[in-house]
Amino acid sequence: MPGHDSNRRIPVNASPFPLEPTAAEAQAAIRDEFAFFDDWSERYQYLIDLGRKLPPFPDELRTEEHRLHGCQSMVWIVPSGDASRLDFAAASDSAIVSGLIFLALRVYSGRSAREILDTDPDYIADIGLAKHLSPTRSNGLASLLAFIRDAAQRTLG
Repeated sequence: MPGHDSNRRIPVNASPFPLEPTAAEAQAAIRDEFAFFDDWSERYQYLIDLGRKLPPFPDELRTEEHRLHGCQSMVWIVPSGDASRLDFAAASDSAIVSGLIFLALRVYSGRSAREILDTDPDYIADIGLAKHLSPTRSNGLASLLAFIRDAAQRTLG
């Protein structure tokens, strides 16, 4: 993708990711956390709370070059690293979308390109997210996950 130099260092605060040692463990933790909630209004509130935990995203990176298309909300994402470890910094102007970004980064950011490509986003179906997102949010989430996979694929050549 033009303008997406995955070897460039991101001038953002240190990433909290990965939170778990493997992507599989991250997905299991997400499943366990969402199992605590009885209904989707509580799960949406939890998503909003997670979105608030995203590291600050510099205003100078909120450009068209870093904008993720396919989302109704504004989403910016910047990859950095190489095949041994890819990190992603991202932000959105939407509270719920920020929570979706947090979950995706929890699973994929700070992992090797191979682990990213070998990990299907099972957490989406496991927590019932696919059934409870609007079509536009589902499309945006699919675009985010495709961007992460494409960045991983590019590092592998």
